[in-house]
Amino acid sequence: MRLPKNLTRSRNLWIGGGFAAVLLALAAGEAVLDRTAAAQAQGAVMAPRFEVDPLWPKPLPNHWVLGMAIGVWVDTDDHVWIIHRSSATLANNEKPLELGTGECCAGAPPVLEFDQAGNLLRHWGGPGQGYEWPDSNHGIFIDYKGNVWIGGNGPPDSQILKFTKDGKFLLQVGHKGARRVENAAAGVGEGQVAGYRGGSNDPVSFGRAAKIWVDQQANEAYVADGYLNKRVAVLDADTGQMKRWWGAYGNRPDDTPMPAYDPSAPPTQQFHNPVHCADMSVDRIIYVCDRVGDRLQLFTPEGKFIKEAFFETNTKNAGSVWDIAFSKDPQQRFIFMADGVNERVKIIDRQSLKELTSFGDGGRGPGEFYGVHSIAIDSKGNLYTTETYEGKRVQRFLYKGMAPVTTLRQGVVWPTGR
Repeated sequence: MRLPKNLTRSRNLWIGGGFAAVLLALAAGEAVLDRTAAAQAQGAVMAPRFEVDPLWPKPLPNHWVLGMAIGVWVDTDDHVWIIHRSSATLANNEKPLELGTGECCAGAPPVLEFDQAGNLLRHWGGPGQGYEWPDSNHGIFIDYKGNVWIGGNGPPDSQILKFTKDGKFLLQVGHKGARRVENAAAGVGEGQVAGYRGGSNDPVSFGRAAKIWVDQQANEAYVADGYLNKRVAVLDADTGQMKRWWGAYGNRPDDTPMPAYDPSAPPTQQFHNPVHCADMSVDRIIYVCDRVGDRLQLFTPEGKFIKEAFFETNTKNAGSVWDIAFSKDPQQRFIFMADGVNERVKIIDRQSLKELTSFGDGGRGPGEFYGVHSIAIDSKGNLYTTETYEGKRVQRFLYKGMAPVTTLRQGVVWPTGR
């Protein structure tokens, strides 16, 4: 059957338009590849590129809301774990359901596990029999055996905890109150006061630990210790026995009160408070976040100092070096650093320790930050961040491959639709 001329013309136009669209898409893709190849050939600096995923995670059930979100990790199943401070950090008008004054809302349990689709899989946490839950939890890590490690940085918190993924208690290391401050009014200097018990050379307890990282090869746990202590502490990951510790530059830690951070002064020979991360790279280098000191120090596993790098050195307040994650290529070429004062994630060349570019800006929308605190990465190279203070959320940033660096400050990495 022959079609009328007008329908034949429409069909031909439709087919021609379809071919044109395909050709344009292919040309656009080829142009992107050509630009990338040209940039690489010309020696342009390349760095990972990300876009915020504004639809991750899915809404929580039970009218639950997050408090200060203070830790994030991704396990071997690519499940995303966060820890937050729940109701203790919610205003009354954020939790009427708890107070019996309204139908919404209530603080979610402190430990939450999400799958890649953003579904909530498990939730638990809080006081229980046989252990002392921190007054203020801080940091979460899932080790190679599937155990969940949690620190604490409330005023009396001198302990760290280990649980199964289902929340069964396994181990407590340290004793609550062992690093207690007796008289805050008598304090002089940054993070230190007169009359405390314990200290940065305590072989048993901690001083408001910030984060734990477990090394599979040696079965050792590295503790960033912390908000009162000024050290990295290393434990047997099964028994919790303290094996060694060190301070800045590998020095013996010293709790002598320090003056406030001054970017014009020589670098201090002790860590500032808090010592906020102590993570190991694939080549077994320990990277320590001296947050308020605006510096990242590198050590051998035995505590021998290697080198350091400074970032945003005019940042006072709460400092610029909050947390790090390593890229997922075999050499871990890049470090991703959370900066909770300047509200950015820095992308750093791991060999030179030079910042290549950054993304993020202050605000409450997707891709913006208010107190970006912790950072983790999954097997696909996607990044996850949590926010403290009034940020109170977790965000995902999708890895979009390598791209030429065109600016040091990318701002909000909104989806482009490509």
